[in-house]
Amino acid sequence: MTMAALTDVLRPCLTDGTAIAGLVVLGWEDALAYVQAAEAEGRPVILQAGPGCRRHTPLPVLGAMFRTLAERASIPVVAHLDHGESLEVCERAIACGFTSVMYDGSALPLEENVARTADIVAKAHAAGVSVEAELGFVGYDGGVASVGTNPDDVATFAWATGIDALAVSVGNSHLMTTPGAEIDHALLAAIGRSCPDLPLVLHGGSGIAAADRRLIAARTTVCKFNIGTELRMAFGTALREAVNRDPARFDRNQILCETVAPVMVAARKAIASLAGQGPFDP
Repeated sequence: MTMAALTDVLRPCLTDGTAIAGLVVLGWEDALAYVQAAEAEGRPVILQAGPGCRRHTPLPVLGAMFRTLAERASIPVVAHLDHGESLEVCERAIACGFTSVMYDGSALPLEENVARTADIVAKAHAAGVSVEAELGFVGYDGGVASVGTNPDDVATFAWATGIDALAVSVGNSHLMTTPGAEIDHALLAAIGRSCPDLPLVLHGGSGIAAADRRLIAARTTVCKFNIGTELRMAFGTALREAVNRDPARFDRNQILCETVAPVMVAARKAIASLAGQGPFDP
């Protein structure tokens, strides 16, 4: 199956009570585990290359890796640039075969965020690529504080830019290692009412309890949850166990391949928490 655009996998979620997992990729092993997990759950998956990933691996390599995984997969795979910081980065991602880009203008004044986002949307849509943007600011656990999204700005922002999805700040934070985020459900509902046909995105999904993810997916227009920290923690645990299992081993492939199955299990739980069907074990 070929790669899918973000709109292809998110639009159905507006009406079916589910959401799609945007899983943060750092390398081949976790990307492979994510696709295997999505296939096991029978759900689409969004492979996300954020700034940390891009500092380690060039965009052309990531684009080729995502395409290879998508061509082998039995489910739709979105190749997504996460937190693109400029038009140039977004254009490079498009040229490398990404099917979705996020332009993050959340730290800019509203008018500048609108203008830059609209420019990126025009170029991306001309290439058949979807665009996610951010309004408000999703902060970092123990770091820069969040600024809540103003629901009065959402409809105007969406109309002026033509975006396909919008990341919002409603109590969620990046890099949370425990599910302690206190989501402002009233604010989230107000944002949804202001633009009911626009898929919303919650970054910092690891900080949101699995049961709350499912509830939000079922009752709101949140169609995508970004999940990274809990999966990096699963990878770290698996890697330490693999190294300690045989301290004499030095072949990195032998060691790294043992992380795939545990990360797949963790990713299946994350994906299942958004599927909206049946019981799951958080």
